[in-house]
Amino acid sequence: MLGFIIVMKQKGAYEMKIGELSERTGISIRSLRYYESKGLLAPIRQDNGYREYSALAEEQVRTIRFYLDLGLSTEQISGFLHCVLKNKEAFCEEILPIFQEKMEEIDEQIRLLSQIRENLQDRMVSILQERKHMKEERLL
Repeated sequence: MLGFIIVMKQKGAYEMKIGELSERTGISIRSLRYYESKGLLAPIRQDNGYREYSALAEEQVRTIRFYLDLGLSTEQISGFLHCVLKNKEAFCEEILPIFQEKMEEIDEQIRLLSQIRENLQDRMVSILQERKHMKEERLL
């Protein structure tokens, strides 16, 4: 793997600094560092400690963002990211169970939110009835 990084470096494939990657993707530098800490991005480090990214990092960051926007965690994404970057989702065995788990989680959230909505609606009806009753008593 080290030989691969050296060859890539010599060909100029690692040319993008973190600020440029941030600009190109619209993702903050802080988030890019977070993705790196979670193992989702792997820049090389220059002698001065600066991160340097390949041209493929832009697509990788957009892919990470896509799955985060679906509500997946970085831990979940790390389980299949390598596969989806190389293949279509349909070829990645790891992804379907994660999607199914997320759907179950969403269904539970919808159930809880529906219950909260129903409770709020009941409270509003109760308040309006009580106000109406109070007005009627004042008129008597």
